[in-house]
Amino acid sequence: MSHSNTNYKEFLTGSIVAVITPMDSKGRLDKQSLKKLVEYHIESGTSAIVSVGTTGESATLNHKEHIDVVHETLELANGRIPIIAGAGANATAEAISLTKEFENSGVVGCLTVTPYYNRPSQEGLYQHFKAISENTSLPQILYNVPSRTGCDLLPETVGRLAKLANIVAIKEATGNLARVHQIKELVDDNFVLLTGDDATALDFMQLGGKGVISVTSNVAAAQMVKMCDLALAGKYTEARELNKLLMGLHQQLFVEPNPIPAKWACHRLGLISDDTLRLPMTPLTVSGQQKVEEALKLAGLL
Repeated sequence: MSHSNTNYKEFLTGSIVAVITPMDSKGRLDKQSLKKLVEYHIESGTSAIVSVGTTGESATLNHKEHIDVVHETLELANGRIPIIAGAGANATAEAISLTKEFENSGVVGCLTVTPYYNRPSQEGLYQHFKAISENTSLPQILYNVPSRTGCDLLPETVGRLAKLANIVAIKEATGNLARVHQIKELVDDNFVLLTGDDATALDFMQLGGKGVISVTSNVAAAQMVKMCDLALAGKYTEARELNKLLMGLHQQLFVEPNPIPAKWACHRLGLISDDTLRLPMTPLTVSGQQKVEEALKLAGLL
């Protein structure tokens, strides 16, 4: 896919949810709850669903489960909302094989995190993403989240990667707003900048970003859609008013490691039937529950 084919821009805009993976009390995929979540995002106007990203507990699902969850999500969506597959790994060969699994599945693209734990150099990062892009025709969204991976995909490297035909966007989750300008200087207008940081998403869009891959959207989907729509329309004052009500969620959904609070909140709102997580993730503590509860009230969700 070349940059001249810009239909990916339609779904890489506004509020995109990094959806949780609902599990039953035995830790298996809860298909009924997943169906409910997919319907919730379609009704709320969410731009796209990222299936099995960090928030979807990609780190604790095995390969087969990872692929199954994406396919199940695609089936439930049935073409009514674009699905982006999480497809990163810290071994390049593994990331390529995972990406190839989704090649003719119906996903609109892959979100591929920088290799974690092994801390590659900038050249290593470039070669990693280049190798993936050469092995797929799917649009690739780079995903930079140094707080989790131990490496930082720098703007210069993003600029190099943006020249490759099917690398079309980045999810920049540093929360560092200077990155918007730094990356924009190095890429053409068809390269899409998304943030992965809910708390700074409004500012990111005001600086020229196109949207957010959001955790908050798991519980406040319609509100996030509206906030993003207002921001992208340049109605910053109204966007800020709405964002103020959501700020508690942007912050408290990270009071303990994501997706612990998000799962608890989805369960609290009746969106999923169980808030089971897989070890090493443990249930939200009582003090965490009180903070998330307050944030849900502030946002008018309870």
